[in-house]
Amino acid sequence: MAELDKIEVKLKRGYEKFKSNEGPVNFRLTDFWRWSVSDLVSNATRGRLAEFIVATALEIDLKAAVRNEWAAFDLESPEGIKIEVKSAAYLQSWSQLKLSKICFSIKPSRHWDSSTNVFSETPVRQAHIYVFCLLKHEDKSTVDPMNFDQWEFYVVPTEKLNSYTRSQTSITLPSLRTLANPVSYNMLKKTVLENFSSDSRVG
Repeated sequence: MAELDKIEVKLKRGYEKFKSNEGPVNFRLTDFWRWSVSDLVSNATRGRLAEFIVATALEIDLKAAVRNEWAAFDLESPEGIKIEVKSAAYLQSWSQLKLSKICFSIKPSRHWDSSTNVFSETPVRQAHIYVFCLLKHEDKSTVDPMNFDQWEFYVVPTEKLNSYTRSQTSITLPSLRTLANPVSYNMLKKTVLENFSSDSRVG
């Protein structure tokens, strides 16, 4: 069987219509978006939202390309900084007896190259910088992930995680706070730039 090329994904606007040869379909792409990702507190959607928030703080051109699901790292800043974004929250969409314990995954990974369909041999941390995003709000009646004031961010160079002695797979909030102080959305870009150096090593 002949090799199939990678699908070219173009940025959509939201007003695109669904189609059928059997007759008119009165639904647009925005209808799907509203149905599928309106729950911004859910784990899967919150993770993507955190990437979006960090991208806007770093002034990444969101119109240049769509989010790459299979990239080795989540974002690349205009300065060439490769960034991994992790998110966590005290509140979940489901009923809770208590607030969730905050813990972030920092497990090294094997990069999958979508152009060759081949995984790298050795697991490594493939970004220069990790940005840990905590939705810190604790009241379900007023939680709003679109309010940047309800978030705090921790910026950690990958080399610090590589030398972290307690675990190489996850990090709790108290341990994270020994490596970095929380910053606000408006301070995020400045903090990322300050934590990046031209000789930052990955892996």
